[in-house]
Amino acid sequence: MNLINTIDEAIYNLIIKLMTINTTAIMIFISFLGSAVALITLTIGFVLLLKNKRDSKYIAINLTLVFVLNRIIKTIIARPRPQILRLVQEDGYSFPSGHSMVSMGFYGFLIYLIFKNIQNKKLKYPLIIFLSILILLIGISRIYLGVHYFTDVIGGFIIAIIYLIVFIKFIYQN
Repeated sequence: MNLINTIDEAIYNLIIKLMTINTTAIMIFISFLGSAVALITLTIGFVLLLKNKRDSKYIAINLTLVFVLNRIIKTIIARPRPQILRLVQEDGYSFPSGHSMVSMGFYGFLIYLIFKNIQNKKLKYPLIIFLSILILLIGISRIYLGVHYFTDVIGGFIIAIIYLIVFIKFIYQN
């Protein structure tokens, strides 16, 4: 546990060196893109606008499942949030980071759908790169804002990747 604390502290100390009023505003916005409000709004948009109703249904199911899985793991682990400078207020447990895990699950599934369905490489790869960077920035924003440890974010990413592999394999097994 001491090694984990040392890593968490070292990463936080690196990230807070970026702290400015403008960076904080950007990080709050990026963090919002991983929030329940943003992800539910995007899901509703996909359900209403996507022509492929099967994929839009899976987007909604995916968001629900990854959110529930995150809540279950948080309850089991029950790791307290950092007691450092918090730039936003959050309740609940720290591990795994919900924003990081759910964003990886949600945007990661979109990356899969883009890779699978978009043929235009000039659109496909920029979208995949953009969403990949967004996922990474959402994780960084949670550390920057003082509501998660680095290991919460990495744990959320890893759990979501494993979850996505299982989810995609299960829904597209036919």
